[in-house]
Amino acid sequence: MHTLNIGILAHVDAGKTSLTERLLFDHGAIDRLGSVDTGDTRTDDGAIERQRGITIRSAVASFTAHGTRINLIDTPGHSDFIAEVERALEVLDGAVLLLSAVEGVQAQTRVLMRTLRRLRLPTLIFVNKIDRPGARDEDLLADIRRRLTPHVAPRARVTGIGSSHARVRPLDIGTAAEALAEVDPGILAALVDGPEPTPDDLREALAARTADGSFHPVYFGSALGGQGVSDLVEAVTRLIPPAPATPGGEPRGTVFAVRPGPGGERIAHLRLYGGEVTERQRLTFLRRGADGSTSRIHGRATHLSGPLTAGDIASLTFSTGLRVGDHLGEPTDRAPQFAPPTLETLVTARHPAEAARLRSALLALADQDPLIHARPAADGATSLLLYGEVQMEVLAATLVQDFGVEADFTPGRVRYLERPGGTGEACAEMPWHLGTRYWATIGLRVEPGERGSGGVFAYETELGALPRAFHQAVAESVHAGMATGLTGAAVTDYRVTLIRSGFVGPISTAADFRGLTQIVLRTALERAGTRLFEPCHAFEVEVPPAALAPVTSLLASRGAEFSGTSGGETAWVITGEIPAGRVREVELRLPALTHGEGVWWSRPGGDRELDRPSPGHR
Repeated sequence: MHTLNIGILAHVDAGKTSLTERLLFDHGAIDRLGSVDTGDTRTDDGAIERQRGITIRSAVASFTAHGTRINLIDTPGHSDFIAEVERALEVLDGAVLLLSAVEGVQAQTRVLMRTLRRLRLPTLIFVNKIDRPGARDEDLLADIRRRLTPHVAPRARVTGIGSSHARVRPLDIGTAAEALAEVDPGILAALVDGPEPTPDDLREALAARTADGSFHPVYFGSALGGQGVSDLVEAVTRLIPPAPATPGGEPRGTVFAVRPGPGGERIAHLRLYGGEVTERQRLTFLRRGADGSTSRIHGRATHLSGPLTAGDIASLTFSTGLRVGDHLGEPTDRAPQFAPPTLETLVTARHPAEAARLRSALLALADQDPLIHARPAADGATSLLLYGEVQMEVLAATLVQDFGVEADFTPGRVRYLERPGGTGEACAEMPWHLGTRYWATIGLRVEPGERGSGGVFAYETELGALPRAFHQAVAESVHAGMATGLTGAAVTDYRVTLIRSGFVGPISTAADFRGLTQIVLRTALERAGTRLFEPCHAFEVEVPPAALAPVTSLLASRGAEFSGTSGGETAWVITGEIPAGRVREVELRLPALTHGEGVWWSRPGGDRELDRPSPGHR
């Protein structure tokens, strides 16, 4: 029996969780259908997920069909959790992109399809809710071809659409011939020059082009009523190939989700690409730090139901703390790339006596999820970086329900970044220099690093010249000091090099090196100067023709830079980049300018240098 790891992706309220419940129920994995409305679904098992009726964390559930074990990964649909979706994509063999037959193609649907096509991940499209009033089929297919991808073909037709009598009927494979010819040279040649492709030729081409991500068969059905679901399952097992797995050798895998267990422990979801993991086996995970360093986490896997083999996914309890992104063995080359969050909020305990508990809870959440950046701020507050307001609301509810702490969040503000503008050096000799009184000698050089490198700390001094504890104190203090630059923004893409060092044993201490590093680093950074950057979002907006001019004018007045404009009689699509601080304003004004017909999509996507340099730049 082979294994498939399938992701279910969709916009909010398309029916992802309901489809998961139907698949599990139809194949005997659960004995009753859960409901999002009643809050008793299998995958949305968190109290907050049940209350809000949305998926927040990727969840895994399994069933067996047609001799294949299928692991379903039910992913979030809200745009604030797009990073959670993209992390799950790393471990998938294929995906089911879900649409509502009533709401049709939404902005988030297009975001997801764009990502799936970029990764060339085998993807089937499932049109849900065919039994709801207002459901569409032919019109929706036209929208899919126009707004998602032209390379699709329906594999079923619907009778009685939009009513409780809606049913699906499979279509003959020959109806997909012309669509397949657009992506398969063999089918094109057969249609043009003959002899015509046989049904077997067409089925083979459908499987091959689906597998390479260039073609997307479309299925219709209802997750609640069960119509069309069996056809979807058969297509998943027939058209999506399992990823190649290496059964022997050392185990290799990726942690793609971490969830709290019933007893307060952490449960890690691990996708294994090679080797085998057994109960109580000693494992070593690798973790990449922000400074490029690699740390190792050792422990033993527990609570496995059986040996975990290559290609499979398991939920395991690990005896030491794991977090998303940790790699078992050498990292794979499938890790998705996504921009860090740019919305900053300050969090304080509503009751001052709970300040310590709040800090501990936030650090625990940030340790589980590396995309939540937490750092101390003034007056006992904690600074958090998040993706959006909904994520902030969910985090506040999580603190109350999981940690018993009520917290107040300041309104989110866009977080700017600094980068070194040049090279600067500073040195302090012991026992005092530059007004200091530390038993340490430190010389540092600050210079620009490569874009996207974050922060790098290096040595020009002889290794072993300082005790290890002193080296570590300098490195940690450098990265901590760069959290606040000359304008108060965090510094990124820097390279700091230790160019001089000295100590006096047994007088010198690690505290001397921590204290002096902050002073020398600040002096070197002032001499290097910094440039200030504001984060931007890549955007795509679809508007009716009559609204093209006013929407373009609004975007231009808010600092947008355009990369493309295309369209025709029915709609125009504008793409470009806009400062992150202007996104919310554009979103709020768009409905009035487009009479409610505009569709907006944006996500963090780079930054832009401000015209004014920061203090110290020269």
